[in-house]
Amino acid sequence: MRSQKKKPKWLKVTGIIILLILVSAGIYGYTVYNSLTNAVVRMHEPLKREKSEKRLVPVALEQKDPFSVLMLGVDEREGDRGRSDTIIVLAVNPNNNSVKMLSIPRDTRTEIIGKSKEDKINHAYAFGGVPMAMDTVENFLDIPIDYYMQINMEGFQDIVDAVGGVTVQNDLDFTVGDFHFPIGEINLTGDEALSYARMRYEDPRGDFGRQMRQRQIIQAVIKEGYSLSSLTNYSDIFSALGQNIKTNLSFEQMMDIQKNYKNAGSNIQQMEIKSEGTKIDGIYYGIVAAEEKQRIQNELKIQLELD
Repeated sequence: MRSQKKKPKWLKVTGIIILLILVSAGIYGYTVYNSLTNAVVRMHEPLKREKSEKRLVPVALEQKDPFSVLMLGVDEREGDRGRSDTIIVLAVNPNNNSVKMLSIPRDTRTEIIGKSKEDKINHAYAFGGVPMAMDTVENFLDIPIDYYMQINMEGFQDIVDAVGGVTVQNDLDFTVGDFHFPIGEINLTGDEALSYARMRYEDPRGDFGRQMRQRQIIQAVIKEGYSLSSLTNYSDIFSALGQNIKTNLSFEQMMDIQKNYKNAGSNIQQMEIKSEGTKIDGIYYGIVAAEEKQRIQNELKIQLELD
């Protein structure tokens, strides 16, 4: 009986290398998936909130329905809920592949839903946490607020560092502490990004300039998050997200958004709401004219495809 020819040595070696690559890829994929699910478990915080009257039919992310997210930037203090000094609404539409991003000035005077009085809009979070903030913003904009994302601003710098820093286009030369921010395209670390986003007093635009820089940073983080190169830092990214973000989005919903809305995230359009500063009983407020409020409401309703 003739003996079988031995396979060339290089073929055996190649087979072993391919097997090792496949096993390594499987381990890597499982590790990434496991890290992500652990982060989402830490982030997920369902809401005790009654169904919104402005959303009669629930959003179906698997069917690519437009949806809204309220982002609250909060400086958490020990023994104090703190205030939501950053209030941003995202209106996401996969049909026109865009996201409308609106900053609401924290001093905006409006009705605080659940308190039956008018006050600064950022006080809603201090009075009643995320549910009251969502109800108040929903009433102010006359659109449904479907999801929320609460960000610990002190830890936001960790998120920026985890994605490898961010790049923004700065239109104002200024210095904050040890950091100098020249006009033009600048690269920011986490510490720098936090100082850049918070600066207000040296900006002649006041809070409006601060809101613009906050939107820039968030937009830059989203852009970096979509970068495949950021996956090399997946452990740091997921850890930073898990420690500093709370949301009512579930893991399945996040996967639907990643699958069905990814192109919209690459086209973020910034919106700005104009208000007139005034003092009432010695307290500063931003008053939004009825025409301006209607303009903003109409633009968001069109984006969310609401009747």
